[in-house]
Amino acid sequence: MRVGVPKEIKNSEFRVGLVPGSVREYVAHGHEVLVETNAGAGIKASDRDYEAAGAKIAPDAKSVFESCDMIVKVKEPQASEWPQLREGQILYTYLHLAPDPNQARGLMESGVTAVAYETVTDHYEGLPLLAPMSEVAGRLSIQAAAYALTAHHGGRGLLMGGVPGVLPAKVVVIGGGVVGTHAARMAVGLGADVTILERSQHRLGELDDLFQGRAKTRYSTFEALDDESHGADVVVGAVLIPGASAPKLVTRDMLQGMKEGAVLVDVSIDQGGCFETSKATTHEDPTYVVDDVIHYCVANMPGAVPLTSSYALNNATLHYGLMLAEQGLDALRQDPYLREGLNIHRGKVTYEAVAEALGVDFTPALDALN
Repeated sequence: MRVGVPKEIKNSEFRVGLVPGSVREYVAHGHEVLVETNAGAGIKASDRDYEAAGAKIAPDAKSVFESCDMIVKVKEPQASEWPQLREGQILYTYLHLAPDPNQARGLMESGVTAVAYETVTDHYEGLPLLAPMSEVAGRLSIQAAAYALTAHHGGRGLLMGGVPGVLPAKVVVIGGGVVGTHAARMAVGLGADVTILERSQHRLGELDDLFQGRAKTRYSTFEALDDESHGADVVVGAVLIPGASAPKLVTRDMLQGMKEGAVLVDVSIDQGGCFETSKATTHEDPTYVVDDVIHYCVANMPGAVPLTSSYALNNATLHYGLMLAEQGLDALRQDPYLREGLNIHRGKVTYEAVAEALGVDFTPALDALN
């Protein structure tokens, strides 16, 4: 199969779909890889590096989209890329379609087979292709909050960990999954006062064992969300319902009781955000203020550390990518975990939570493939 890697064009996105080492794996398995010139510039990988790994270099994205059977990206295709996709072609990337009906419509009209990293599962009932970026985003959320808390960024003027005799910042993490756990780890490491809100009793027990008292846990209710957000200096939204829009857990009314200069970091923004007042921002203009509360809602947080992120992502996506390259649609028919990643096929929405969020008809993946 001919596999294509276009350069990412989303604002401030410096990651790349395949790093040179992954290209070498595809080539070793008998596939041809076409990489757009300078696609790896954000991770300091030159065209020469890709050529040494066995890739051919394309002069532009058009050449990649026109000639390749499978397109490997990082972020969802932008509006200018939708018309370049076609029926019979596989798109393998993050999609986050639930809050993005325009993209969904563009992909449906193209006829492409769109496999979303964020809904591929494994036999542990996890999301293995989402997990590495969740780890990065969780850790970055605390870095972002620490900067936003400083006075010259409009924050409360707090040092996250305090100093002897001065209390640290109070950090509330909503959600105890991968993002929330890594956010809490970073915040604890900086010396913050950390509370994790979570609804799963089993997960609450795991978090209690993991943190050994260094972070507090609390069962997540509306009362708990209200109490904790009002006392917080930082609130990290780390809520995920696979494929679906994130629930709005922190309402506009809750902001009224929050501290002036407090910081909300919405890591769920790719799925629409879990704060009622959230709207997607960019690395170039990452924050805005509502009711004296700073909002950080960058939709591609891991793009800030593209070297770490690209390699971590490739470690996770390579296995399934090779399956798609070697078996084509048969890989989706035969592997139930990879098939969970199929969101759109030949104009049909094949992931139920996405169809529900978009208000369109749902077609089971196997029905669409057969």
